[in-house]
Amino acid sequence: MTGRVKFPVVAGELVAEFAGTMILILFGVGVVAQVVAGGLGGHDSIAWGWGLGVTLGIYTAARLSGAHLNPAVTLALAFFKGFSWRKVLPYSVAQIAGAFVAALLVRWNYNEVLTKVDPGHTTKTQGVFSTLPGNGTLPVHEWGGLRDQVIGTAILLFLILAITDLRNTAPGANLDPVVIGLLIVAIGMAWGTDAGYAINPARDFGPRLASYLTGYHSAWRDQYGELYFWVPIVGPLIGGVIGAGLYQAMIDRFLPSGEEPQPGTVPTTEKAASKPAPPPTTAEFKTA
Repeated sequence: MTGRVKFPVVAGELVAEFAGTMILILFGVGVVAQVVAGGLGGHDSIAWGWGLGVTLGIYTAARLSGAHLNPAVTLALAFFKGFSWRKVLPYSVAQIAGAFVAALLVRWNYNEVLTKVDPGHTTKTQGVFSTLPGNGTLPVHEWGGLRDQVIGTAILLFLILAITDLRNTAPGANLDPVVIGLLIVAIGMAWGTDAGYAINPARDFGPRLASYLTGYHSAWRDQYGELYFWVPIVGPLIGGVIGAGLYQAMIDRFLPSGEEPQPGTVPTTEKAASKPAPPPTTAEFKTA
């Protein structure tokens, strides 16, 4: 007998979320490692690296899972766009796992230069993997970082829904991932000072765990010694729901009704054969 082995649909979705988030982090954390440890490039290359990583991650996963690549996106879509609540935790775990594996690869590949620049593996290079208030140097503390993450992720979700809403002026020719990537570049250039624009719990927690397991023993704390790991988890989850809610209240309710698929949904087997893929939805982020 010939043919492809059939797996549960949700398994394909989770693998897609894992792979898409892994691609995102390979480029995002990779570019920060190159700038911080290798001395090549600067803030603009970091912003563009993260934006392109998001674009490529969406193209990787969009057809199978909707390419959330971010627990804040998944949660917001469950609140406002009918995404299945039973998939929220599995999607989030897959995203964190993809980010974790990608960060391990970056850590391994850049080990020599990271060790030369920062032999003790301190907060000097911790920002390669996870965010710090004020990017580890500016006078911002945890509550300022939390405020920043709420606002930044609210902007992210508001605009993701605007970009991918087919009842609005959504990009044509499958360009949604490109425009969302440009959104990440813009957020990085405008909202990267106070907390490094993580705007994605998986993007921060997965690499933070990877760095902790490979020698960064202060990874859970900020430069002041305060526990900080929770800020880029809680802030984006709150901000994403706020941003999506604002889009619903300010824009969505006034748009003409239609039967177009909602952002971030996944096509059923029957629909997939006759209709184009739903608009991809994702997010992500990193520090300068």
